[in-house]
Amino acid sequence: MLARLGVDAPLSADLATLRRLHRAWRTRVPYENVDIQLGRPVRLDPEALLDKFGRRSRGGFCYEMNGALALLLRSVGFAVDVVESGVLAVVRGDGAWGNHVALLVTIDGERWVADAGIGDAFLEPLPLREGEHRQGGLGYRIERLDAGTWRIHHHPGGSVASYDLRTAPRDLGDFAGRCQELATSPDSPFVRVLLAQHHRDGQELALRGRTVAAPDGQRVIGGVEEFVEVLDRFRIPVDDLGDDGVAVLWERTGGQHAAWLELQARATTSVSGGSGPGGDGPAGR
Repeated sequence: MLARLGVDAPLSADLATLRRLHRAWRTRVPYENVDIQLGRPVRLDPEALLDKFGRRSRGGFCYEMNGALALLLRSVGFAVDVVESGVLAVVRGDGAWGNHVALLVTIDGERWVADAGIGDAFLEPLPLREGEHRQGGLGYRIERLDAGTWRIHHHPGGSVASYDLRTAPRDLGDFAGRCQELATSPDSPFVRVLLAQHHRDGQELALRGRTVAAPDGQRVIGGVEEFVEVLDRFRIPVDDLGDDGVAVLWERTGGQHAAWLELQARATTSVSGGSGPGGDGPAGR
């Protein structure tokens, strides 16, 4: 795994190394739901994570990403806790708990939030300390809600506004049921749309169906050959997708893109017809 991240051993369980590994993970390992789109099972046991991330050079979604990152950090000697989180718990309420996991890493008595499970997560860990924390030109804010609950506010342009976390240690396997639900339910956004996000060459890239977004704009993928090039740019190895994996993804994203265009057209019609905010918008895109 260290070779994939471009990091040399030996390493020490100190803050400089934590920052280095977290940044390397964010810039080398993509957030993606390709296996879910292909109908493959998502497993959270250590052997499956080591195989997927270490041997097959893949990415994954939140439970997988942070589960694999936890294995790496523990192998170096870090004290790591998997903790329960809730994306947008501030608006979704208690039902959000468990839709995400994060990591707390303790170094010299101070806890740090490590998280590779948000598509455009912070590049380096944040101290679990109230106040604003800046990385580059981006500002993140941490708020303490009670003795064991905190809220992480993403930067204003982030893909999610905030998520809450509980500091009580959990086992990753505790979330296998919720992971399975999000990986298989027809109502899950991970089932409905191909998703990938990756920080590469100093830019945050996002793939939604057949649409690629980057800081310089958004474009629609024009054909299957270009689709393969996009997967490569997101560091998703097509040789791990099976003989017909690319073809299956291309067909699925065709329907996803058509549904998105229909939503856009309905939203435009609603606005021009004066229905205002009550019209259907391109949710989730």
